[in-house]
Amino acid sequence: MKKHLFAFCFMLLAFYSTFAQDANGVEMATELRSSGKIYVVVAVLAVIFAGLAFYLFSIDNRLKKIEKLQK
Repeated sequence: MKKHLFAFCFMLLAFYSTFAQDANGVEMATELRSSGKIYVVVAVLAVIFAGLAFYLFSIDNRLKKIEKLQK
């Protein structure tokens, strides 16, 4: 019963937070969008995520090779 009450409270909190947002939007995001700099921010984030993904896949491949050598 406690789990259901706890889950209901969190769902209610999440539902309330959607209405608590400002209708005007974030001032910084509006300024970045109007000046065109938002694309730079998105590009930098994309490069960072792509670099992390490449790094993790390369580590995974190295670990697979090491595991094959140990068998």
